[in-house]
Amino acid sequence: MASGGFPILFITATRIGDAVLSSGLVKRLHDEIPNARFTIVAGPAAAPLFAEVPNLDRVIVLEKSKSGGHWFDLWRQVRRRRWGLVVDLRGSGLSRFLRTRRRAIHRKSAEPLHKVLEAARTLRIEDEPAPPHIFTSPEIEAQAAALTAGEGPILAMAPAANWIGKTWPAERFSQVAMRLLREGELKGGRLMVVGGAGDANVVKAMRDAAKNRIIDLTGQDLLVAHAALKRARLFIGNDSGAMHLAAAAGVPTIGLFGPSDERLYAPWGEHCRIVRGARDLDQIRAVDPELSQAICHMMDLPVEKVVGAAEELLAATEAPHA
Repeated sequence: MASGGFPILFITATRIGDAVLSSGLVKRLHDEIPNARFTIVAGPAAAPLFAEVPNLDRVIVLEKSKSGGHWFDLWRQVRRRRWGLVVDLRGSGLSRFLRTRRRAIHRKSAEPLHKVLEAARTLRIEDEPAPPHIFTSPEIEAQAAALTAGEGPILAMAPAANWIGKTWPAERFSQVAMRLLREGELKGGRLMVVGGAGDANVVKAMRDAAKNRIIDLTGQDLLVAHAALKRARLFIGNDSGAMHLAAAAGVPTIGLFGPSDERLYAPWGEHCRIVRGARDLDQIRAVDPELSQAICHMMDLPVEKVVGAAEELLAATEAPHA
């Protein structure tokens, strides 16, 4: 670990989506503190997002244990250093006992507040919140360019999610892809499928929609997937980490919502939209109060509504300049 500079301990989320939404704070600190050096603490799924942060001393992977022993393990790793700033987005007790010149500890908002704004409050910059930002490298960008090389615009989709309740059926994603890739601005284009290693079966179900003109990014490194998304013309996906990665990449993004609160988790950006079915969140909670049942709550979202939103967003935005 480097001894010089202004050492910052940044404790972020376990989940990919939450980590992406707070990632802009790292860039803001990097931009405003020229000699900042970062130690990032994140869960196993989110940790790879921070591998290319400038002036990075270390990424500490925080694996939860039922007994809470992960906090004691983290304490042992960071307690000996005198920090310039501790940013604790987990609101843990640990950060209060570290030696630091300044500390910024997350406090959950009493009213519904978007997670980007909630993170901004931690640094008291809610009047000028930091949009999500993921650092990459020239090597990662080159790898993404190779994966996406070819002719025709790219329609990116993320048909999976971490719970069946907020997963729109894969066959409906296929129907939307077929419509968009066979007519209009995306005619003759390619389909990019983004997801985790366990989502590979979804790709098989969607090959016909793109007539095998498919870019399979399931299981791909998160930073490479993020860089590849920068080259897409449009993204459509469930409320998931992939959706937030796409929005952070600047691609026009449509998030499909059902049992999620868009006030907290809508994709962040000027060219982002959310689409939901006939029911709002309160109506869904009436059926599933704890949002924990193994049933799909997305069946009332029709294909036509998603296609219409996609066509409107395409008309309102321009193609990226690769």
